[in-house]
Amino acid sequence: MDFKHLLALASACALFINPAHAQTAQRAKPAAAASSTSAPLDVGFVYVSPVTEAGWTFQHDQGRKAMEKALGNKVKTRFVDKVAEGADAERVIRDMAATGSKLIYTTSFGFMEPTLKVAKEFPNTTFVHVSGYKSAANVANVNARFYEGRYLAGYLAGKSSKSGVAGYVAAFPIPEVLQGINAFALGMRQANPKAQVKVIWTSSWFDPAREADASKTLIAQGADVLTHHTDSGAVALAAQAANVKVIAYHSDMKAIAPKAQLAAVTHHWDAYYIKATQQVLAGSWKTGSEWNGMKQGAVKLEAIAANVPKDVRATLAAFEKDLKDGKKTVFSGELKDNTGKVQQASGTLSDDKLNAMNYLLDGVVGSVPK
Repeated sequence: MDFKHLLALASACALFINPAHAQTAQRAKPAAAASSTSAPLDVGFVYVSPVTEAGWTFQHDQGRKAMEKALGNKVKTRFVDKVAEGADAERVIRDMAATGSKLIYTTSFGFMEPTLKVAKEFPNTTFVHVSGYKSAANVANVNARFYEGRYLAGYLAGKSSKSGVAGYVAAFPIPEVLQGINAFALGMRQANPKAQVKVIWTSSWFDPAREADASKTLIAQGADVLTHHTDSGAVALAAQAANVKVIAYHSDMKAIAPKAQLAAVTHHWDAYYIKATQQVLAGSWKTGSEWNGMKQGAVKLEAIAANVPKDVRATLAAFEKDLKDGKKTVFSGELKDNTGKVQQASGTLSDDKLNAMNYLLDGVVGSVPK
């Protein structure tokens, strides 16, 4: 995948609904598990960005494929990609429910309210919203503690950067993104107390051209390690072209940035999609909220470059083990934001406070867009 390919994908990002990208699901009643002779469960997926060779949507589609393979003829799946958040999402979700999908996974933060609205109209359809925080009788939500991987990535960046400056290309200032930026800064300052993380916002989940421009600006501002919370591989490509380092996000991107990639913070949805779909098939599905992390294998730091020193690898492995064992938490102790305000004097941030995060910590250069 080259930069020209990414730009071509970006130009095709207008909403497009292809009936061939679809399949169904039946919300199983608690007392009636599906038999081997039942029609396959139609399971629909709604994606915010294109299915490319890497990124947020790619990882969800890998999860879809793994679920389909694991459950065989018990399910059939379909998806609609490049769905804009808001009214378009509501229309697509409603159409998917109306045309037979009885289990629908909606996979972007901005799909939360549309999912809840449509779910009221289809009480016998099961919905799972990814990356949100609201649920209903037939709507569950699931997310991952991406910030755990971000902390490790920040430590690696701090040990790898010669300038002490990392560049962070971010999409929207939702709590999940802010958690990632702040965790990265905490990890980087664990390695280098004087380190800085400079942030540029793109106001888009998928815009390769804008992501590339932001990368170039950050490099010009002294960043010699880049990372991102956007959906394409443009930041990795920009790092490769400029001979700086990158820590990829969502997917391993060493295929497009073989010299630049230090590691990748990767997402893994396979286990959850298989489990939740099996529950619907068995009639045992219940609404709820699930927030998995490194312990559950939902987030990993992998594809660490061969030239990363052994002592850095050992420290990363120790931090990862402590996170999995619960001996270490990312947001603990005094936390001061980059305006000097103390956001936490001591202790550990609760999940409620993490999900309300609206600030950038000390060490981050930038501001939260209003």
